[in-house]
Amino acid sequence: MRHDETLESRAASGDREAFGRLIQAGKADLYRFVRRYVGDADEAYDLVQEAYASAWVAIRRYDPARPFEAWLRTIAINKCRDWSRRRKVRRWLTSAVPLDGVEAASVRQDEPAPDDAVASRELLDALDRAVVALPSRLKEPLLLTAIDEMSQAQAAAVLGVTVKTIETRVARARCRLAQALAPLRDA
Repeated sequence: MRHDETLESRAASGDREAFGRLIQAGKADLYRFVRRYVGDADEAYDLVQEAYASAWVAIRRYDPARPFEAWLRTIAINKCRDWSRRRKVRRWLTSAVPLDGVEAASVRQDEPAPDDAVASRELLDALDRAVVALPSRLKEPLLLTAIDEMSQAQAAAVLGVTVKTIETRVARARCRLAQALAPLRDA
C-alpha cells in the first residue's frame, strides 16, 4: 500500500492532519490549474480556498480507491464553473468591463521591460486571455492534460467523459488557441 493511500484513507475518515498533508502536497498544482482556468490570481486563490473548504465538508464521501487529486480537481472545476456563471450574470447585470479585457492586461504590467520581454509578456497575456475565453468543455480537458500533465484517461475520469471526447476537445482547444494567437505571431 502506498503512503498516499494511507493518507487518503485517514483523510476520508476525518483525520485533519492527513487531509492537510494531502492539500499541502498538491496546492501548487491546484492553484496553477485554477489560475489558468479563471485568468486572475486573486480569484484563483479564493477559488482554491473554496475548493479546500468544500472538500473538507465532503471528505466523508470521498472514496480512497479514487485518486485524491482527481477528486479534489473535480471539486475545483465545479468551483470554477460556478465562478464563471456568477461572473457572466454580474457582467450582464452591471454591464461591467470584462476582467480579461485590454484594460485588465495593462493594469497587470508592473514596470517597463526590454522589448523582447514585453513581446513575451504580451504573448503570454494573450495566451491567458485566449485560454480564459475558451468554453469550459474545451478549457477543462486542455488544462488537465497540458498544464496538470494528466493522461487523457485521467482527465476523462475527472470530467466523466470518454477518452475520445478528451482527445477531440483538446485538439479543438489547441486549434482555437492557435487561431487566437496567429495575429501576434505574424506581427
